[in-house]
Amino acid sequence: MLLTLMGLVATAYLALLGALWWGQERLLFVPESLPASHSFDFGPDVHEVDIARPDGTRLHALHLRLPAPRGVVFYLHGNAGNLQTWFGHADFYRQAGYDLFMLDYRGYGKSGGRISSEVELRDDARAAWQQIASQYAGKTRVIAGRSLGTGLAAGLAAEVRPELTVLISPYRSMTALAAQHYPWVPGALLRYPLDTEALAPQLTGPSLLLHGDQDTLIPSAHSEALREKLPQARYVTVAGAGHGDVQEFPAYLQAVREALDAAAR
Repeated sequence: MLLTLMGLVATAYLALLGALWWGQERLLFVPESLPASHSFDFGPDVHEVDIARPDGTRLHALHLRLPAPRGVVFYLHGNAGNLQTWFGHADFYRQAGYDLFMLDYRGYGKSGGRISSEVELRDDARAAWQQIASQYAGKTRVIAGRSLGTGLAAGLAAEVRPELTVLISPYRSMTALAAQHYPWVPGALLRYPLDTEALAPQLTGPSLLLHGDQDTLIPSAHSEALREKLPQARYVTVAGAGHGDVQEFPAYLQAVREALDAAAR
């Protein structure tokens, strides 16, 4: 009976691991779609942009375009929602004098398709950047990421070498984060390792790390570990902030504004 029970437990465990292998997109990504007719109301200087991909998928983005910007903030958002919720701080970037470009990943908002690999995610971010990069020749280029988007932002920044990289609530890697929350799951099972820590040595320019000290989803220890790999980075701990509200704190806004001002000098 003991052997039978052990066999049943092992079978159930393997079945669960199989389900995690094939269905992990549902755990990592929480998209909210929008109808094609949806109208954004962020002001007349915010324009809708389509990015065509080789497989026929069309990605959707919003682009705040000022008359004479200091540069652009290319922002890769977190794992839930869409641009309707993520683009709400456009006024902050207007006041800072920066254009803001933000992409919805596959399946999010008005973007078509669905996410199927890390390589695809990174390729999509790169394609979106390449579509607008030439507009900012000679101006300040900022690559920013929040939560899930920090791994993508670090990879893109390692390639394009912007004047500033901003990582908000970053993780060392998705593998390290999963090990904290799901220690019983083998790391090799994760098809989205998103290894920011491995990319860190390639981020040689100015960087800003921001993290709420009450963040329980991605603890601030992840930023502290990344700082060791990024000795040139400024690290700001936002007292009292959790994971979803860090952008509401004056210390966060002040740190971002100071970094944007310094990058434009």
